[in-house]
Amino acid sequence: MKTYKETLNLPQTKFPMKGNLSQKEPEILKDWNKKEIYQIIQQNNKNKKIFLLHDGPPYANGNIHIGHAINKILKDIIIKSKTLSNFYTPYIPFWDCHGLPIEHQIEKKNNTLEYTIKKKKFRKMCQQYATQQVKKQKLDFIRLGIFGDWNNSQLTMHKKLEANVINVLKKIIKKKYLYLGAKPVHWCTKCQSALADAEVEYDNQKTTSIIVKFKILTTKYLKNIFPIPHKVHTISIIIWTTTPWSLPANRAVAVHPNVKYQLIQFQDNYIILAKKLIPQIMNTLKIHQWNVITTVFGKDLENIQCKHPFLDFNIPIILSKHVTLEMGTGAVHIAPDHGEDDYLISQKYNIKLANIIDEKGRYISDIHPDLDKKNIFHSNKIILDNIKKNNKLLHSNTIQHTYPHCWRHQTPIIYRATKQWFIKVSDHKLQQTAKNAIKQVHWIPKWGQKKMQIMLENRPDWCISRQRTWGIPMTLFIHKKTGKLHPDTINIMHKIEKMIALKGSEIWWQLDKKIFLGNDSHEYEKSTDILDVWFESGCIHYLNIYDLPQKKEIINMYLEGTDQYRGWFMSSLIIGTILNKVSPYNTILTHGFAVDNKGKKMSKSIGNIVQPSEIVNVFGSDILRLWVASTNYTHDMTISKDTIKQISENYRRIRNTSRFLLGNLYDFNHKIHTIPTNQMIALDLWIITKTKILQNKIIKLYQNFKFHKIIKHIIKFCSITLGSFYLDIIKDRQYTTQKNSTARRSCQTAIYYIIQSLVRWMTPILPFTAHEIWKNIPNINNTKSIFIKTWFTIKPILQKNIISDEFWKILFKIKIEVNKMLEKIKNKKKINTSLETKVIIYAKRNIYNTLILLEKELKFMLLVSHTSIQKDKYALENINSNKNIPEIKILIKKFLGIKCPRCWNFFNKINLNNQDKKICNRCNKNVNQNGEHRQFL
Repeated sequence: MKTYKETLNLPQTKFPMKGNLSQKEPEILKDWNKKEIYQIIQQNNKNKKIFLLHDGPPYANGNIHIGHAINKILKDIIIKSKTLSNFYTPYIPFWDCHGLPIEHQIEKKNNTLEYTIKKKKFRKMCQQYATQQVKKQKLDFIRLGIFGDWNNSQLTMHKKLEANVINVLKKIIKKKYLYLGAKPVHWCTKCQSALADAEVEYDNQKTTSIIVKFKILTTKYLKNIFPIPHKVHTISIIIWTTTPWSLPANRAVAVHPNVKYQLIQFQDNYIILAKKLIPQIMNTLKIHQWNVITTVFGKDLENIQCKHPFLDFNIPIILSKHVTLEMGTGAVHIAPDHGEDDYLISQKYNIKLANIIDEKGRYISDIHPDLDKKNIFHSNKIILDNIKKNNKLLHSNTIQHTYPHCWRHQTPIIYRATKQWFIKVSDHKLQQTAKNAIKQVHWIPKWGQKKMQIMLENRPDWCISRQRTWGIPMTLFIHKKTGKLHPDTINIMHKIEKMIALKGSEIWWQLDKKIFLGNDSHEYEKSTDILDVWFESGCIHYLNIYDLPQKKEIINMYLEGTDQYRGWFMSSLIIGTILNKVSPYNTILTHGFAVDNKGKKMSKSIGNIVQPSEIVNVFGSDILRLWVASTNYTHDMTISKDTIKQISENYRRIRNTSRFLLGNLYDFNHKIHTIPTNQMIALDLWIITKTKILQNKIIKLYQNFKFHKIIKHIIKFCSITLGSFYLDIIKDRQYTTQKNSTARRSCQTAIYYIIQSLVRWMTPILPFTAHEIWKNIPNINNTKSIFIKTWFTIKPILQKNIISDEFWKILFKIKIEVNKMLEKIKNKKKINTSLETKVIIYAKRNIYNTLILLEKELKFMLLVSHTSIQKDKYALENINSNKNIPEIKILIKKFLGIKCPRCWNFFNKINLNNQDKKICNRCNKNVNQNGEHRQFL
């Protein structure tokens, strides 16, 4: 005998409630790999619009960190969403394989310094290490669900890429943008090499701050411009510096030509300094009284000679507009070897470089006996002692301020003047071309444009040479006497480029220069420098690896962290504008850094690092991806255990909603059972319309890369629109009506549209879950991957006019108010469930006529056993109007009847008109007759 339960249409699905993502995802990855999903996607979309997201190469060193995960996941979300929008989206992963970090790893591994190993062997060891790191990182990225042409990954140490770099360098030389110059560059004494701007970080450091007197020698000239008493013989100009170590390289004192300077007297001192800064300096010196002798402009002091405070030579006072009055004395100590501004103003006055510090940061011999071979960072005491001995030290103390550090060693760096190869970024024509190119780029966030322009304007010429071993060589022959390049450099480089393309850059180090230079070879030396790694990565865009049609319009996007404005974005822009007069990218998107819940950056010393593997191994990649998508990446991104816990809750909402939808489609075949819209139940038409509207919003948000807003919409849709309203209402209809009834199939049609839309919305963000959902949609051809699909097409629906969109809003308000009232009644223990009640609604004329049409079905929306619609005039006086819905008054009463064992609604036994006295009339129709009729709900 059939039980009542067997007459119900209860959900059935193999899609489990628990995700078990960490166990399930590796199996899904195997399936994707076996079926070559990425290759199928590209083959399907080959002739469509082109969207290229160029991969800024991560460094092939160590495990991937949370920053890598953020970057690759954001890229993958964009690529998958563009595939849904019918774009051809090839993605080729790159790796940066040259440079100091790998050299240091080899030194560490072998417990020896680079120069103790034969260079060829050392380069081989670096290559092997980088190869291993790429393999390891590649597996980590694939585990995150990142789609890409992994078998065709590009490494900067690949022969083809090395040859491309030489080709770019050759073209830059041909356009006359490369020059050899001796000027200050960022120098790490630990690396013993020049550093790129992007390799420099700024951190707080304690340093010695001193105020020093430079004795003026030409007092006779001074007496002509200052009314100085004849008995005064010693006058000094004072400077303030936080780098005492640079004083041995001092070659001038600079003042601003248009600033007022005063000669003042206190105690036995006669000193010159900027008028505006006198109170500040006197306060520092704890001097309360002083006399002003006279005032002049800085330009009046030009070429006055001074005595170095402890070395035996004289230096001039010069004029420079880079002198500021923010702090100090208004007079600046000039060391042309150790500052960009110092160098430039020294050039104007033909002041030569000092060249007194070697590559290890030690003073050379013959400067001062106390400083011979001393490390500059250990020299402050020696220098101060010598200044004191000469009675030239006015003040010293320790201060904390920001100072440049090597990004690898986290140690202070210096400006050091050495002979290096530079790209002339300061060239006016190049600057204008680059500025125009910046304006053509779509910047996300918008402030990126201004930031890039400012950085370009303030950027010195680009030093691209490095004095290291592991990198792409600068394949140049340089004249031993003149320092000029060989006159046939372009043709020579072209030949070398071809050789490198065949055999790799190692061939350069083995080449005999006679092969190219013949009888001239003794006059030239082969360059031993390698190229800046940022030059290498900046050349990537010039490499044709995508095999794309030339005439097609291509969207080129770069997506990296905010640190890449001065790194990859800048190097690519400079090279792109030199070679093609345009930017290599037309869209730039930047993301912030991962921080803990206190806003602190991830740090080993603090112990707040969250590794991607920790999340993936416990929660699964989809949870990590959901965190990335849920966070506003334009700011720093907070991650902690609490954050992941909240993300997991949101994931459960999405998963449970999907499970319910799938469970209610177990016997639905869209080709057979889909109900035409003109026959559908009004509520189902409403939810399909809402789904279509939301899909349009989500597509637009994907186009604008606002993923956190997409997640908010999806969570709200699952929790509120579906969970608290639609799905709550349709359970009765879905479970209790006849299997093939229009009412049930209408509902299933809507559910089918929802799941087909929802699975696509989540595909870019939750690919593993989307794959699983797709596999569990019944009666569709899901052997083909969800990843080759485009957005689901929801055809325009002609809504039934009986219930307008405004009236639906009123119905929602009624449901919310009834729920509140029912909750109060439950709390008073008067009822156990809402089905034990009946609701009477007293309505004003403007909504009564529509509500009365819904009277018989309204109970299904309110989840009660009976509803009655009355005109407002019949309402009892003690029933108050609802402030949220002034058009109605609501009364809830306990329904006196018996519970139907099949649908659980309560009914009056005296009203039964069926033979089976155990179930209600409605269930009897659905079990034994032609079924109930539904129109609205």
